[in-house]
Amino acid sequence: MRLYGVLAAAAVITGTLISLAQAKEIRIGVTPGSHEQVVEKVAELIKTKGHTLKIITFSDYILPNQALANGDLDANSFQHVPYLEQQKKGLGVDLAVAGTNFVEPMGVYARTVRSLSDLKEGAKVAIPNDPSNGGRALLLLAAKGVITVNPSAGMTPGAADVTGNPKKLKFIELDAAQLPRSLDDVDIAAINTNYALEAGLNPLKDAIVIEDASSPYANIVVVRSKDKDEGWVKDLVAAYQAEDIRTFIRDTFKGAIVPAF
Repeated sequence: MRLYGVLAAAAVITGTLISLAQAKEIRIGVTPGSHEQVVEKVAELIKTKGHTLKIITFSDYILPNQALANGDLDANSFQHVPYLEQQKKGLGVDLAVAGTNFVEPMGVYARTVRSLSDLKEGAKVAIPNDPSNGGRALLLLAAKGVITVNPSAGMTPGAADVTGNPKKLKFIELDAAQLPRSLDDVDIAAINTNYALEAGLNPLKDAIVIEDASSPYANIVVVRSKDKDEGWVKDLVAAYQAEDIRTFIRDTFKGAIVPAF
């Protein structure tokens, strides 16, 4: 019995040591607004796995991937697959998708225009200046019949791919974070939900048009490719995709963002 007790105690100690060895401080980069709110909830859940999240907030879409590739972050959550693919080509970084989290439907906002049909000839239209989100904005306008775009451009059409523009709209490309502040100077602006929420805009009430939940632009958790199969990555994704997070997203954002898992 004594030997059994000693062995049992040793097993408990060994298990504890293994658990401690697997525990990790995960440095995760996010953008303000919904991503920051969700990751704070994720940080609470992942503690049960022994990990802690160090949340680092970025005000743009460029630095989080650079910081991840450079080793200053362990993961990030702010982007969708088309943007990641564009960044991988542009920056030459070796990053991988670890899992999905939620969809932030892009909306079109305006101060004075109540519908897209009210747009006058030559109206100014602000869109994000990165290829993936700018293309997303153009595809949204095309889906609503305002313009047509060349289908060969795929998911990332640019202004040069606009093949039909009956109202001769003028496209103004701005940094995504600056778009809410452009509303006083343009007729409409296509704004990512995280920046809309940060600016006090309600996507469900204030957007004159908005993507639906079938949008292909689900946001993703991204890590370096060499880390993709690590245990802490699986724990991070599991926390993001937990039922508690699904409930939190639904209760907090009331449909302004929707779970993608």
